[in-house]
Amino acid sequence: MSRAGTPAQPQDLVDVAHLVTAYYTQQPDPDDVDQQVAFGTSGHRGSSLKTSFNEQHIAAITQAICDYRAEQGFDGPLFIGRDTHALSEPAWATALEVLVANDVTVLVDDRDGYTPTPALSHAIIKANRGRTSGLADGIVVTPSHNPPADGGFKYNPPHGGPADSDATGVIAQRANELIAAGLDGVRRVPFARARAAVSAYDFLGSYVDDLPSVLDLDKVREAGVRIGADPLGGASVAYWGEIAERHGLELTVVNPLVDPTWRFMTLDWDEKIRMDCSSPSAMASLIRRKDDYDVATGNDADADRHGIVTPDAGLMNPNHFLAVAIGHLFGGARPDWPETARIGKTLVSSSMIDKVAAGLGKPLVEVPVGFKWFVPGLVDGSFGFGGEESAGASFLRKDGTTWTTDKDGLLLALLASEILATTGRTPSEHYADLVKQHGEPAYARVDAPADREQKAKLAVLSPDDVKATELAGEPITERLTEAPGNGAKIGGLKVTTESAWFAARPSGTEDVYKIYAESFRGPDHLAQVQAEAREVVAAALG
Repeated sequence: MSRAGTPAQPQDLVDVAHLVTAYYTQQPDPDDVDQQVAFGTSGHRGSSLKTSFNEQHIAAITQAICDYRAEQGFDGPLFIGRDTHALSEPAWATALEVLVANDVTVLVDDRDGYTPTPALSHAIIKANRGRTSGLADGIVVTPSHNPPADGGFKYNPPHGGPADSDATGVIAQRANELIAAGLDGVRRVPFARARAAVSAYDFLGSYVDDLPSVLDLDKVREAGVRIGADPLGGASVAYWGEIAERHGLELTVVNPLVDPTWRFMTLDWDEKIRMDCSSPSAMASLIRRKDDYDVATGNDADADRHGIVTPDAGLMNPNHFLAVAIGHLFGGARPDWPETARIGKTLVSSSMIDKVAAGLGKPLVEVPVGFKWFVPGLVDGSFGFGGEESAGASFLRKDGTTWTTDKDGLLLALLASEILATTGRTPSEHYADLVKQHGEPAYARVDAPADREQKAKLAVLSPDDVKATELAGEPITERLTEAPGNGAKIGGLKVTTESAWFAARPSGTEDVYKIYAESFRGPDHLAQVQAEAREVVAAALG
């Protein structure tokens, strides 16, 4: 019997002392590909227990970032924040030693606390507003929603969002060269000296006090919306209480505890501890309390993702809330946004968003997976909203200027309360209206086995490799290997019909490829789409 959704037990907990000791004592093998630095869509991730996130990795990555920013002429301050994972503080300390040795002006949290990813993005954008030189950038030490044994390290250049592959490719290559050279070329000073040399920055106050520029918190306060906010033991833990106090909201911090073992979590679908606020299993304890609040929300460990819980529906599917959020924001709630502001979505997000955009008469831009694709549009205001199926999104301030260029889970969580306060109806009730209007899509993601060679071939397919003409009883209308919104390679394949679609992308960490699929003809048709997707991909791979 599965233990998914049940409280973690002692045998599920990571040994924090062992984990941190391994960070300092395990030496990566530069010839082992699994122990090399590799940047995915959200930075380098790994575990000290697998010798994929250790002191050498972080010293080398930080030096590589210093080299990169020097090459690019980024000579302003560097903001650095960390989340609550056990490996985040050791990695943060290593990074400070290297940054200060490279004469970088470093800004750390003035409370010596945790920093959500969106607060760091907000700080970079604020520092760079109106500037053309002395540009700031940043580092967030976080593996996001990953299990407690993992560590993560990501770089945000002066635009404030995730670094693109041009930057991360250079940084990763240089870092691996430094590891292979035994860290020859890494500059470093003792931690006490580094800590004394950094300056303090009020991440929390700067972010929290600025929220009225992007949300209608007056309406939330006036309506008396009862909010339950669960940080899931992550970096937003101090932020929610301050948001309640500074803005006079009826908001309860459901769980104020921080514990690097995350012993208070319920187990995810695979019986692992994972701070995934879009997972019904990981969010089980908050879902059980759905009737205690008008809206309840959860965030992952670095608060760049959101989960929305309502009394009438429980945990909303991320795609459902994105569709409702877009309908609200573009449907009159932001009258001062540019008339030309577009809606951005990843190509594996629900087609319900397409229907909402069409109904609003607003242009929709479909991009590959990864929030980095929304950054330019959020910077210049050409995207009013950018969102992805994995519960990450951000949008413009009320005046149409940039808020954050990274995912903001706090922002989207509070938007759910704004929707309720201004319309008198929950986001899930609004989604029910969309279903009545457009039909109810069935959406799911499943995995299929693939070895390294097959994954590599899938990543470079061309539309001509797909010979099938039908999918689940319907003619195929499009075969895509590039995103229609920007022409960028999607690193896989998307096939569409009139009422369904599937997308196949190789996993970056496992011997599988991911199949995202959706059908407006119900669950049985979705299952048929998934089954035939495997056949289409197998035939294309030869």
